[in-house]
Amino acid sequence: MKISYNWLQDYISTDLAIEQLSEILTDIGLEVEGIEKFESVKGGLVGIVIGEVKSAIQHPNADRLKCTKVDVGQEELLDIVCGAPNVAVGQKVLVALVGATLYTDDTSFQIKKSKIRGEVSEGMICAEDELGLGKSHEGIMVLETTAKVGQPAAEYFKLESDYIIEIGLTPNRADATSHYGVARDLAVYFNLKGNYPLNKPAVENFKQDNSDLAIQVSIEDSRACPRYSGLCLTNVKVAASPSWMQNRLKAIGLKPINNIVDITNYVLHEIGQPLHAFDASKIKGNKVLVKQLPAETKFKTLDGVKRELASTDLMICNEAEGMCIAGVFGGEQSGVNESTTSIFLESAYFNPVSVRQTAKRHGLNTDASFRYERGADPEITVYALKRAAMLMQEIAGAKVSSAIFDFYPEKVQAFKFDFHYANCDRLIGEAIDHNLIQQILKGLDIEITKETNESLSLSVPSYRVDVQREVDVIEEILRIYGYNKIKMPDFMRSNLSPAIKPDAVKIENTISDYLSSNGFAEIFNNSLTNPKYYPEQKDLVNMVNPLSSELEVLRKSMLFGGLESIAHNQNRKRKNLKFYEFGTTYIALGNSKFEETKRLAIWITGDQFKESWQQNTSPVNFFGLKEMVENCLQRIGQTKYKTNPSSEDSYFSQAIQFQKGKHELVHLGQLSSAVLKQMDIKEAVYYAEFNWTLVLSTLNNSAIQYKPVVKFPAVRRDLALLIDEQVEFDAIKALAKNGLKQALKEVNLFDVYEGKNLAAGKKSYGVSFILQDENKTLTDKQVDSMMERLIATLQKELGAELR
Repeated sequence: MKISYNWLQDYISTDLAIEQLSEILTDIGLEVEGIEKFESVKGGLVGIVIGEVKSAIQHPNADRLKCTKVDVGQEELLDIVCGAPNVAVGQKVLVALVGATLYTDDTSFQIKKSKIRGEVSEGMICAEDELGLGKSHEGIMVLETTAKVGQPAAEYFKLESDYIIEIGLTPNRADATSHYGVARDLAVYFNLKGNYPLNKPAVENFKQDNSDLAIQVSIEDSRACPRYSGLCLTNVKVAASPSWMQNRLKAIGLKPINNIVDITNYVLHEIGQPLHAFDASKIKGNKVLVKQLPAETKFKTLDGVKRELASTDLMICNEAEGMCIAGVFGGEQSGVNESTTSIFLESAYFNPVSVRQTAKRHGLNTDASFRYERGADPEITVYALKRAAMLMQEIAGAKVSSAIFDFYPEKVQAFKFDFHYANCDRLIGEAIDHNLIQQILKGLDIEITKETNESLSLSVPSYRVDVQREVDVIEEILRIYGYNKIKMPDFMRSNLSPAIKPDAVKIENTISDYLSSNGFAEIFNNSLTNPKYYPEQKDLVNMVNPLSSELEVLRKSMLFGGLESIAHNQNRKRKNLKFYEFGTTYIALGNSKFEETKRLAIWITGDQFKESWQQNTSPVNFFGLKEMVENCLQRIGQTKYKTNPSSEDSYFSQAIQFQKGKHELVHLGQLSSAVLKQMDIKEAVYYAEFNWTLVLSTLNNSAIQYKPVVKFPAVRRDLALLIDEQVEFDAIKALAKNGLKQALKEVNLFDVYEGKNLAAGKKSYGVSFILQDENKTLTDKQVDSMMERLIATLQKELGAELR
């Protein structure tokens, strides 16, 4: 949220530097995220002065140029070559001196002393568009004859410079969504040390001018619209707003439109109350109806988009049609334009939940919905009407032509509860003077209805929607008193508790470190996802109040978030990607029961290595992913599992499972082309998903024990085996482990051949075996005996032959 330093001064006067003020705002809970200087004219007209043309003669070498001498208040006249057709002797003009910088849109150039067609030019006589003072370029800008020679242009035009404070407003601080709201917090803080009055714009002089226009108002849904106020104005002259108002709006990033629309925006950012002005001539039947329209009704909003309404969308309607989505966005047909002469001005309090649901459904986020969603102040609707109407009387010559209509059947009640000094001292950790506490509460508009030595009975105004409990009040006291004033104790209290084994956080960090050190980037995706990823719509956990149609369900799988990240990166020419993510998946079990499972997901795509002269690269593959999965499990001591092929998996073109007993630890493989096409990914992607909850639950909790390095040498033996093509390496590995027992330390498949010179249905494996005895050196005879037994077993069980 943007706050203007100059605008803020209208409500609370302070001479603090912008940096000091920003520190105070952050300390009292309105965190300042940035400060930006604003100039009503870019560059601030620095180096631009008023000059008087003393002579103007034809340029000897150019028909369209003139050589002028200009007095700018210096000892000598300046020679300036000018191409404007309207330059003449005696004119008061704006002169850019040598060194001045002129800005045009996003470009700029500096004035230098130069020669133009052989004649010296020591500056530039400027047109209004060259200075950002207008759009005309028909000639130089000629000022009144009373303009003072040598006077800086910024001083002559009374340019405003300002500082814009960017506040990172938390969702609970609906009371601070305006300049007055911020000033109110500052006043409470400043008044702890002095007397800083808070200046609220006066509306006591508001009066009705006549009764020339009557608009009938009817509220059909008081739940969605607890309060609705409005009045009529005639004799409206729509024109440009005065420069002071335009500068205020420009400073906070708003584009001035016309005086009526600008006033509604001005009041919104001044006191936080959204307003809407309807062209009264377009209100059919002279009736304003606040109601819902039938589902699928089409409605075109101010941005020209035709939207389909839901049956729960609250609308502001006339007798025949909708005019505005209540609290969210106006309609294209009912807005104020240059021909408008009478208006109906709306100031309402809409239900925050209703506005939020409608805004999210239509993908709209407006200044009005921003405030209504957080909870506007229901008590200022009439005040805001009067403030806006008085500005319209002053600026647009409007006449108030009706009494104020105010529908408020059930007053929004203040929040009432007790506050105890002892609880405040306990939570803050320090005793604050009771008088100071009461001063803070009164400054925050919190009424003390009853007082004892131990407690206070409080009534919190309805606009403080975030202060409904005693603990909320304690937080308010602390932020105004100052978090930095609380002293750090000399000692710390703590409880020692036994660590739970296995340490899930430590194990997760171990794997994160391992993957990151191997070139993987950790990603974090939203648990909310698009239901289109699960066309079967089975077991989905649906959100009751979704943020948008693309975030309606909780994810069943980690897969699609990572694929979105891959697509995003590949669209930006990042081809080689290795991602991992720890997260939770969700499944609906029925009967309002749900299952949450911690997962680890890994994605790889592109090439294994970056392009380099030192090595040839190749695409990532299934076995590279499988090796990484095995290494992750080995890293945390999970080595007892079986590998089985996976069948009937719609996500994968080929996949395997790592299983422990009947439970699946990891599912991995190459993603199918259909999945990749759905995500608009053109490169092959390999994916693994760990059931991390299960992995942790099956870990051996015994302490890691040291084993000394074996002193006796290992022996390697290689076999070239001719086997049936359906035989897998795991079968050979299992038989070897079972037959060679403790002597077998490692089995590795180092070569695979399929093709000519082999019988049909056959393949050749090159397998190495590492043998070692921890207590003695193995002899050739012992090794040969072991290998002979292994070969016999392989021949018997798998039909293997030696090549």
